[in-house]
Amino acid sequence: MPLLKKINPRRSRLRKSMFTERFSQADSIVNTDSIISFSLLFLFIFLMVGILAYHQTTYYKVLPVIITVTLISIAGALYIYHYQKRMLRSHMRVVILIILFLLLLISNKLIASELISLKTKYTPMPWATGTAVIVAIVLTIAYDQRFAIGMSIFYCIFACLAAEPVETGSQYQLLNIDLFLIMMTGAFTCSLSLKEIRTRIKLLQVSALAAVLVFIMALSLELFNSDIAVTAALVNAGLHAGVTMAVGLVIQSLLPLIEKTFHIVTSMTLLDYSDANQPLLKKLAMEAPGTFSHSLLIGSVAEAAAESIGRNGLLCRVGAYYHDIGKLNKADYFIENEIGSGSRHKELAPTMSLLIIIGHVKDGIEMAREYGLPKVLRQFIETHHGTTLVEHFYNEAKKLNKKKSKGKSIDEPFESEFRYPGPKPRTKEAAIIMLADTVEGAVRSLQEITPTKIDTVVHNMAMRRLQDGQFDECDMSLRELSQIETSISKTLAAHYHSRIAYPKAPDEPFETLPISHKNT
Repeated sequence: MPLLKKINPRRSRLRKSMFTERFSQADSIVNTDSIISFSLLFLFIFLMVGILAYHQTTYYKVLPVIITVTLISIAGALYIYHYQKRMLRSHMRVVILIILFLLLLISNKLIASELISLKTKYTPMPWATGTAVIVAIVLTIAYDQRFAIGMSIFYCIFACLAAEPVETGSQYQLLNIDLFLIMMTGAFTCSLSLKEIRTRIKLLQVSALAAVLVFIMALSLELFNSDIAVTAALVNAGLHAGVTMAVGLVIQSLLPLIEKTFHIVTSMTLLDYSDANQPLLKKLAMEAPGTFSHSLLIGSVAEAAAESIGRNGLLCRVGAYYHDIGKLNKADYFIENEIGSGSRHKELAPTMSLLIIIGHVKDGIEMAREYGLPKVLRQFIETHHGTTLVEHFYNEAKKLNKKKSKGKSIDEPFESEFRYPGPKPRTKEAAIIMLADTVEGAVRSLQEITPTKIDTVVHNMAMRRLQDGQFDECDMSLRELSQIETSISKTLAAHYHSRIAYPKAPDEPFETLPISHKNT
């Protein structure tokens, strides 16, 4: 009988593996994060339909709104999935984005209704342009330019629907493309010209440029209609430009609130943290001057390396300043602070020295939290050693074991016990700090420093970290690693350049030493 037909064992195993694979795929799709994400999507569609279908009483008018909103929302969700997938795991960011959209769209709807009741002649509404500029600026600051442009397009579509007249038989604003083009002019200008905020006037410059372009676009579209007076066109265009400029002024004052809401740090804030008068940096300079000098050098090396591969050089520089603040608690136990005295580790067992060396990472994290250091800077403290091996004390422990064994078989210390707890670098900036920190120490230990020796040390240390798996979590390519090596070698060679010895005067006694010009 066909039902009792014997199945080939190989085919049976294949079917089981296919079933297991499909089950794992289904399980990866249907999890807590995806359920919450779908719930937020349905909630957004429901609230959006409520906003756009306000005043609509008949079923045949509400149904098209539901279909339109659903399709646009699904497209927006797919865009987020492809270009900001981390938002699917950070649901609070999705909630903030939904709140931003809803509040601005509600204001659009209310103002549209008010304009209809007042029977004003000024259309399309300038406030709609202002809300589009708000979305573009906030999302560019919080995420990146591409994501801000994409989400601004979806917002402008919704805003055009929200701004449509609510009177029966009136024409939809979406059919008149003027409003959409004016809004997109402001949104695109702000997104494309606002890559980073390094100065306090940057937002004002961006807003002024957007206001000029919005004025030109609005005036052109107004004059394109032959039945409108020039004066009315100028007034309408001026209102659009004025609202755009006012939005920039408001966001400038709300910038700290935006940073706190989205848990981000702008370049302007990073520059504030790079000030040597910051409490932590001042304390580091006073109590651990060797570590402070080392951190400044790492900052310049890492900044150049990051910029060579198109990453955030300023973030690397400021992160390098704080990466070793944990050494403050026991500064004398680190070689760069041992001035005119022997190493304090000579009197300690290797395991005790290991605890002190590894402990500076944990101490640094606690100190950063105590002083309110941003999370984006804390990552450099956590990851600048990754899970690397503390080779010196590991070798010292093996030597000590050999002395104690006296020919007897004693187990050698485990390598895993002499490794930093991690985590490994998760960003390319953090990986650059790790490599720059390692290389600077290795180059400083050379007896004679030459460009050739620097190149060799940099390449060897980079390969050791790569083979040790320290770059596994930061998606760094071999090409980028090669560019980073070249930049680090060049910067260190410039720092450790050879210096000409200052000759002594003929009548100067032999015993008198020449004045040291270490930093010339």
